Amino acid sequence: MDIFDKINELYDKRREVELGGGDERIDKQHEKGKMTARERIDYLLDDGSFVELNPFIEHRASDFGMDNKTAKGEGVVTGYGKINGKPIYLFAQDFTVYGGALGEMHGKKIAAVMDLAAKNNVPFIGLNDSGGARIQEGVSSLDGYGHVFYRNSVYSGVIPQISVIMGPSAGGAVYSPAITDFVIMVEKTSQMFITGPKVIETVTGEKITSEDLGGAAIHNAKSGNAHIKAASEEEALDAVRNLLSYLPANYKEKPEIRDWQDENAERPALTEIVPFNARSPYDVKKVIHEVVDPDSFFEIHEHFAKNIVVGFARIKGETVGLVCNQPKYLAGGLDIDSSDKAARFIRFCDAFNIPLITFEDVTGFFPGVKQEHGGIIRHGAKILYAYSEATVPKITVITRKAYGGAYVALNSKSIGADLVYAWPNAEIAVMGPDGAANIIFAKEIAESENPEETRQQKIDTYRQKFANPYVAAGLGMVDDVIDPRETRIKLIQALEMLFNKQEDRPNKKHGNIPL
Repeated sequence: MDIFDKINELYDKRREVELGGGDERIDKQHEKGKMTARERIDYLLDDGSFVELNPFIEHRASDFGMDNKTAKGEGVVTGYGKINGKPIYLFAQDFTVYGGALGEMHGKKIAAVMDLAAKNNVPFIGLNDSGGARIQEGVSSLDGYGHVFYRNSVYSGVIPQISVIMGPSAGGAVYSPAITDFVIMVEKTSQMFITGPKVIETVTGEKITSEDLGGAAIHNAKSGNAHIKAASEEEALDAVRNLLSYLPANYKEKPEIRDWQDENAERPALTEIVPFNARSPYDVKKVIHEVVDPDSFFEIHEHFAKNIVVGFARIKGETVGLVCNQPKYLAGGLDIDSSDKAARFIRFCDAFNIPLITFEDVTGFFPGVKQEHGGIIRHGAKILYAYSEATVPKITVITRKAYGGAYVALNSKSIGADLVYAWPNAEIAVMGPDGAANIIFAKEIAESENPEETRQQKIDTYRQKFANPYVAAGLGMVDDVIDPRETRIKLIQALEMLFNKQEDRPNKKHGNIPL
């Protein structure tokens, strides 16, 4: 046997690994409308950029007949490549090999590529398609999960981590995605749950389908465990490419600034989008699209807690993170879910040097027994904590209402905002004029010959005296009252001024956010 025989043997072994579970199982994967692990990698990465690592790793289990079974590639493909010309590391679980179940060596293979991603300070992507732990390996498979979870946690805030759920993700398999920064799910073919429908039926008697228990729609709209919902695998992988275009490679860098042609930044439509009547709803996304670069808004958590809108966009080519009250839902008030949603997004932006812009139109924290008993105090405090600890540029635009504790929580000057702008119709007060008048002037209204007329007079008096931006501006809580049409111009100027902002915090191990 000469060297060429050895080379041919190498290629034969590599082809065996690339076949995974074999043609029959590959066909079954396609019948479900799913790509194979390698097809997903080829679609996601720039052409010809993928370099595979550890292709010949196999399990070393011997119980339950495993000593007579091979698992080519150990049920997961790992390696590195490029997306939009920039390096990334990734794994893709191979459902054709033991259903992508995670065993000892499977876990170590993922952990090894995660370490490389962190050492090289580049993003890490997980393409998940797994039935859970490999039961035949017992506690060794659980140990494999532990190695992955540990790295997800330690590298959080160091490099961006993105999980794409492209099939089942059951049991321990759900916790790695849960720790990562963003979770993308595919409609109808991906599910996440701790215990499956059969176990639930056995234990509780409840009958439910996998899709209704943990499908993309449920986790995007109800639980909030997923951030983006895609109609197909291709759309999910396209979302990964798009998302990465807004992010830096690591916490030491800033996002890339794209070339932008100078243009007339005045936006006259903003005077029409937001109704003068503080009770009238409107769509804050229309405000966003007027202010940011065309077609640059990339919404996160679109279907969850719709009373607040978060996402990335570009302003004159610079990536920003947007946190905006949505008056179309719950009058833009803050409840438990929207508090969690906003706080998590704020902390991600701060970790990766993305300036924060807040569009504020808020009546307050949402009232009710259910909210109070559910912990609105604890959840609402997360927003206060997230804004206070953030050291990136922080800009607030008060478009209309800013009442009570919610005004303070949404990036007010007192908790560290660099710049706060208000439109001339903004109402900044402890509470709305109607409620305030009823409390402050209760006796006068009750004793009046015409209570309703007196009440309206007192409301007008309160609104004129307190519910306007000039009292706050006079106290330095608002930096400037601006023409709504100049909002984009002011934000461009602010971002340029704050570009080199540096702000230190006390040296400590870490804070204790109210979880």
